[in-house]
Amino acid sequence: MSEQPPVSPRARLQSLLSIPERQRTDAEWDEINQLEISLAPGNRESAPEPGGHRPGGGGPRNGGQKQGGGLRNKNQQKKFHKKPRNKGKPP
Repeated sequence: MSEQPPVSPRARLQSLLSIPERQRTDAEWDEINQLEISLAPGNRESAPEPGGHRPGGGGPRNGGQKQGGGLRNKNQQKKFHKKPRNKGKPP
């Protein structure tokens, strides 16, 4: 007997999604849900730990130069204030 090579989860999901919704069985719906959950970014085996450091992110880009050319630093950000409610008019 010849064995078929294992189908990748992504390929299996694509084949299940190609079936029109009205023609899908309950087992196919369950398999679609299971595959979507297992392939979600947070559930992948290579996913980083929550709160962990993302490689390559967070640092200055373009050879260490800041982008945007803004004049403000963190302590000089624009402050937003709530607009005072008009006491004479009902809401």
